[in-house]
Amino acid sequence: MATFDVLLPVRNGISFLGEAIESIRRQTVTDWRLLILDHGSTDKSAELADRYAKLDRRIRLFQFPHADGIAELRNFGLERCDCKYLLLQDADDVSLPTRMSLALARFQSVPDTFAVGGDVLVIDKLGRQIGYERMPRSPAAVTAAGFFYNSMFHPAVVANFAALQRFGAKYGKDFLNMTPAVETFSIPHLAEDYTLFGQLALLGPCANLGVPLIKYRRHGGNSGLSNPRMQIELALQISRFLAKSFCRMRGVPEFDPAPFCNHSEHVFDLQIRDYTAQFNRMAVALRRGLGESAELERELAFRWILANRTFGKMAARYLRFQLRHGATPSERRTVRNWLLRNIRRGKYVYRLKGEIV
Repeated sequence: MATFDVLLPVRNGISFLGEAIESIRRQTVTDWRLLILDHGSTDKSAELADRYAKLDRRIRLFQFPHADGIAELRNFGLERCDCKYLLLQDADDVSLPTRMSLALARFQSVPDTFAVGGDVLVIDKLGRQIGYERMPRSPAAVTAAGFFYNSMFHPAVVANFAALQRFGAKYGKDFLNMTPAVETFSIPHLAEDYTLFGQLALLGPCANLGVPLIKYRRHGGNSGLSNPRMQIELALQISRFLAKSFCRMRGVPEFDPAPFCNHSEHVFDLQIRDYTAQFNRMAVALRRGLGESAELERELAFRWILANRTFGKMAARYLRFQLRHGATPSERRTVRNWLLRNIRRGKYVYRLKGEIV
């Protein structure tokens, strides 16, 4: 059994695959296995992976050309893991050298932790830094935020493999089992990671370290960028699933998180200007179900900004929030995207049809 198993899926990723593999080989921890999962590449990615496998006995190549989406591909990889901790690595990203050692230190100091993530350095296709993504830190913050967006940045996550096995956790699958069979779903791609770690955070402690763990490469080949509308729709579906499952787990009134979500910094518009009643229902459910905490109150304070869509009230609420809590760049952009929606022609505003569920 290795300390770390690394799952690295790839499909026609020859441009960046070598750098991704080398970032694992340069880790300060040496007890790892790298499982490269080829999804029918036609650009010699498999050949490059095979050369690395012959060079380094810790690297293995598996080929699953007929896997039904990235979720099934990753799940095939999970079945071949034998480790203490599972590290996720995308074929176009770069793990920083101390990623394993920092995660290991967290697991050793807080043994009941289910998953550890971190902040992210955003780079372009040439490797130049173009941004920084700051994630919520404590387990309470991760869980509270997870109803509204994916609070664990998947390419930076390391998971306690025993916890995944205990709950039968799979990508894109419901393993909370709190909804009827007719309501169950399968997410084959685009948001399969949110499905897994959103559920895991409802079952036990998941945290993000306050340091960057990866360089996340943003380029035209990113799966989410290639179909952003579908990714937004799936993310919203998962938010609603998480909220419903949570309320049934904790025996609290059900609520709809949709008006308060900001997936990819979008604001969701149900053509209502005042969501106060919906916010109050949600706040009661979360306080009862999660217990009161400073992290939850901060999260609710930001969602309160989105509860009124008139320019004056939203702007005033944002200013009060900024003075008291300090807004993250993502929070600032979310509010801006609504306030400037007319100037920006509705960019980052997602209009929903029908009633609040």
